[in-house]
Amino acid sequence: MTEAELHAARASSVRMIRDSAAAVSPPGGDLRRIRALRFTEAGHDPAVFRQMGELGWIGLRLPEDAGGIGLGMVECCALAEEMGRGLVPEPLIQAQLSAALLAAAGDTDLLEALLAGETYIATAWQEAPDALDAPGSPGVSRLFIPAARAARGFLLPVREAGAMTLHFLPAEAASLEVLGLQDGGHAAHLVPGESRRIGPIGDAVARALDEAGLATAAYLLGTMERAFAMTLDYLRARQQFGRPIGSFQALQHRAVDLRIAIALTRASVEAAAMTMDSAQVPAECQAAVSRAKARAAEAALLVTRAAVQLHGAIGYTDEYDVGLCMRKAMVLANAFGSAALHRRRFMAARAALPE
Repeated sequence: MTEAELHAARASSVRMIRDSAAAVSPPGGDLRRIRALRFTEAGHDPAVFRQMGELGWIGLRLPEDAGGIGLGMVECCALAEEMGRGLVPEPLIQAQLSAALLAAAGDTDLLEALLAGETYIATAWQEAPDALDAPGSPGVSRLFIPAARAARGFLLPVREAGAMTLHFLPAEAASLEVLGLQDGGHAAHLVPGESRRIGPIGDAVARALDEAGLATAAYLLGTMERAFAMTLDYLRARQQFGRPIGSFQALQHRAVDLRIAIALTRASVEAAAMTMDSAQVPAECQAAVSRAKARAAEAALLVTRAAVQLHGAIGYTDEYDVGLCMRKAMVLANAFGSAALHRRRFMAARAALPE
């Protein structure tokens, strides 16, 4: 294949991924389903999660011989962006993370059920607030596990004899401290109980966390675009002094600033996805992911807060949908590392690259 043909093939696969996302997150669809799931026990719809498995999304990044469909981070980010645009609460990114670790450990039974969407298995990797590594300390509490009440069990990366291995902890053996989140979902801290060793996973955790962090940045991109589109519609429709308020120059300037923030985020996310699919140097991938995640986290908060403000009083009511975008951004901005953490990691990764 020529370079032009490869580019055309990739563009076609991205279009197909975006089109398939309409099965769960219709473009411009209402958010009644999202509202109905807030503050429920599971926080998401198991039937929709199963549908994601049937569509192959949970195994999107896995090779075919591991039960996946072998697509790249470009396609994964396109899908995550569409999920963010619809504020989809199903834990797809967390499931993809767990699938990557199960495949690395050579598991088949748990992986098969997860890929089919029949069960949700969460990865409990975080031992400290705002961390982006998995020290793997045995017996240490694991923090901020998304959708933990819906999980059949938990994967625990554990360091044994200097090497990382994967353990499985059934849900009934786990002690959870559940925390409510701003978007109506939940996370939990976990006190590990007696777990079953699955197998060694090498350095799979670092790569899997980078992929999850970049997918989260893409999700935030979709969320801020949804909020911005709603705001533009409002500025065109709302009238004051006999004119649409979108005709006021001060508000136009504000909207341009938000559009620039979104465009820069898109450029960073797309560049990072292409780097992850092509680069062989870990530090180069880390720098690209950290740049994208730091920008997405800050831009999502900037855009969604401004969207609420530009809507005036109605934007601050819980009944108006733009506030859902802001709440989602508040929850995900620090997922897989805050902007501050990723700025530090970006500088360290860049310093490690050869001149």
